Amino acid sequence: MKRKSLFLIIILLTIISYNKKDQIIMAFTHSPVHISGEAAVLMDQNTGKIIFSKNQNAKLYPASTTKLLTALVVLDGRAPNEKVKIGKEVYLQTEGEARVGLFEGQVQTVEELLAAMLLQSGNDAARSLAVYTAIQDKKMSEPEAIQYFADLMNTKAKEIGANHSNFVNPHGLHDENHFSTAYDLALIAKEAKKNKIINSLVSQQIYSTKTHTYKNRNQLLDPNSSYYYEDATGLKTGFTDQAGYCLISSANRGSKNLISVVLHSGKESMWTDSISLLDYGFAEDKEKKLAQP
Repeated sequence: MKRKSLFLIIILLTIISYNKKDQIIMAFTHSPVHISGEAAVLMDQNTGKIIFSKNQNAKLYPASTTKLLTALVVLDGRAPNEKVKIGKEVYLQTEGEARVGLFEGQVQTVEELLAAMLLQSGNDAARSLAVYTAIQDKKMSEPEAIQYFADLMNTKAKEIGANHSNFVNPHGLHDENHFSTAYDLALIAKEAKKNKIINSLVSQQIYSTKTHTYKNRNQLLDPNSSYYYEDATGLKTGFTDQAGYCLISSANRGSKNLISVVLHSGKESMWTDSISLLDYGFAEDKEKKLAQP
């Protein structure tokens, strides 16, 4: 009888532990917020101060969050109204990857390709932008141009202070030598927020051209999503099997501007992790004001 009672108690404690796992984890780790993702950073965009971090320097795969850096490199040398003729790089595609359906000979502006890359995460747009940017410097084949562009990405990352990253392509498809950290990506996001073109594009839910309409994959910006976040202003989603679900987000409330990075999370927890971080950042500011005499 005692054994049966003990067994029932163990089952009951197990159920309670599972249902309250977030609170238990927070209690033992002294963490103010539970994050399911493997790594996370919450940064004050204005000051660069880190408000919260989890494994911020762990080297992980960034997936399509890479494209924020791609956009920065492109706009360092190219104007948004320049016209780009799509070339043979459209054939350098991987089965199952995200594409927007570009075809050889098509003409798009730099801004239109940036929208295709940042909102709908088109890898074909990322490759075309990389090749167009690279071949302005010297003649080379499409694969050579993409490698050259990756060198420009690494140079830009170092300028920003993202010293623990290495990029080998403009789109973020998996490569063992293509990695970053939550902290480095927060620095890249902070730099991207300074750029008016990028900042405008990533905050839009829809971007339309004469031939295409691109829908932002960021559910924090979608009023019809259960993950809608009223103060959200961007930035970029990402996913590969190896990287898991990743999200760099930004939000503004009053004078408070936040950037959060979540890496290697789940399909749903990518959103809830980000919302928890942003809520914590805004709540911290409110608590400081209440504590003042």
